[in-house]
Amino acid sequence: MTRKVHLVGIGGAGLSAIAHVLHDRGEQVTGSDRGLSAYTRALEAADVQVFLGHDEKHVLGADLVIASSAIPDNNVELVAARQMGVPVLKRQAFLTELTAKHETLAVAGTHGKTTTSGLIAWILQCAGYDPSFIVGGLLGDFGANGKAGSGRYFVVEADEYDRAFLGLHPHIAVITNLEHDHPDCYPTLADLEAAFDKFIAQVKSSLVVCLTDPGAASLSREGLMRITYGLDREADWHAEELRPNAAGGMDFLVLYRDELQGLVRTRLPGLHNVENALGAMAVADEVGITFRVIQEALTTYHGAGQRFEIMGESKGVTVIDDYAHHPTEIRATLSTARLRFPDARIWAVFQPHTYSRIEAFMAAYLKAFSDADFVIVTEVFGAREVFDGSISGEILSEQIDHPEVRFIADLKDIAISLSELVKPGDVVVTLSAGDANQVGKQLLELLSSGMKGVGDDEEWTRNI
Repeated sequence: MTRKVHLVGIGGAGLSAIAHVLHDRGEQVTGSDRGLSAYTRALEAADVQVFLGHDEKHVLGADLVIASSAIPDNNVELVAARQMGVPVLKRQAFLTELTAKHETLAVAGTHGKTTTSGLIAWILQCAGYDPSFIVGGLLGDFGANGKAGSGRYFVVEADEYDRAFLGLHPHIAVITNLEHDHPDCYPTLADLEAAFDKFIAQVKSSLVVCLTDPGAASLSREGLMRITYGLDREADWHAEELRPNAAGGMDFLVLYRDELQGLVRTRLPGLHNVENALGAMAVADEVGITFRVIQEALTTYHGAGQRFEIMGESKGVTVIDDYAHHPTEIRATLSTARLRFPDARIWAVFQPHTYSRIEAFMAAYLKAFSDADFVIVTEVFGAREVFDGSISGEILSEQIDHPEVRFIADLKDIAISLSELVKPGDVVVTLSAGDANQVGKQLLELLSSGMKGVGDDEEWTRNI
C-alpha cells in the first residue's frame, strides 16, 4: 500500500532528493516551499506536485510529513499535521527508514560531498549496479539529485547540518575533510568533531578518509578498515603528474599503495576534484569494481549543478556558477578558475550566506579572494537567520583584503554593472549558496541582447 508523503521545504537540496527516491518507489509525493528552484522544476518534470507557499490544506490526507531542517516547528503545515495526528519527521529520523534495506555508501565532510557522492553513484551506474542515491546537487548524467535504483547500494551525501547524518548507518563512509562550519548548529569545532565521532561510530565496515586534510586524517575507529586517499604520497590512493586537459578537467596518474593503476582523465577542474575522484575510486574499488570501469566512468562524468558549472558564454565572456560560500571553498573555486583560465580577468561575485557564518569566519573571508581580479559582494543571504544589525555584506566588503572590491546589494544591479565592465576573455564566477546565480543568468541575457548598464561605474572603469 502506497503512502501519501508530504515534504515541507521540498525546494532544498536535501528534501528534493528524498522526494525523487520516494516517487520512484511508487509513493504519492507532494511538497511545499516558499520559493521555487531548479530542484522543484526537476520534481515537477517527474510529475511530483509542488505547492508554492505553506498552507494547512497541503497536508490533508497525508500519511507522513517530512520537514527540512530549515523549517521552524511553528510552520503552519507542521502544526496542522500534528493536530491531525500525522507523524512529522525531520530528515535525520527518516534517513534510517529510507536506507534500511540497502548497503549505504555515505560521503561526509565540510566540502566536496556532492561531487564525491555523485562520482560514486555514476561509477556504480556505469558498472551496472543501478544504485539509489541522494546528493546535494542536480547530477547532469542523471537529470536529478535523487533516484531509487534496483541495486543493493544506496549512495548518500551525509549532511552534517542539524546532525542529519546521524540517521545513517553506512556500510562504507567517506570523510572528505573536516573543518568548522555551520556555527549556528555547531558553536565550536569541538562540537562538530563530536558529531563526526558519533557518525563514525555508526559505520559498519570501512572508513575512507582524505589524508591531505588534517581533520579527516585524524579520524579512525577500532574495528574499521581505514583506507586513505589524497595528494599525499603516503595515501593508499594518490595521484601524480596532475595537469589540466582540453576538456577543462584534470589528467593524472593513479597509484594504489605505490602501484601504478593507470591514467585518469576527468572533466572536473581543480586539484580538489582530483582528491574527490580519488575518494570515489577508493569506494568503488572496495565494492569490487575494476579500475578500467572506474577509469571510463570518471572520464564520462559531467558533474553536478552549481559545482563550477559553466552557465554559458556571450560576447567572449564566460560565466561560471559555484556553490562555494565557506572561505575554504571560495579559495578552492577561485584557484580552479585561475588554473583553468590563467590569462583571464576573473570577476568574483560573492553572496555571503548566513550572518552567523560570516561572523564566525570573518578573518578567513578577508583573505579568500586573492585569485580574483575584481570582487563584488552582495547583501547577506540570511536563509534561516534574521538580520540583527551586527554584520552585513557592506561591512564585509569594506574589510576584504583586496585592491578591487565593492559592495552592490541588489543582484540585478550587479548584472547591469557587469554588463558595462566586462570585456571579451573575462570570466565571471558567482559564489553562492543562495540565489546569486541569477546574476550570471541575467548577465548572459544582457550581453546576448546587446544591452548594457547605466554606465555609473566611472571610477572603477578608470582602474581597469
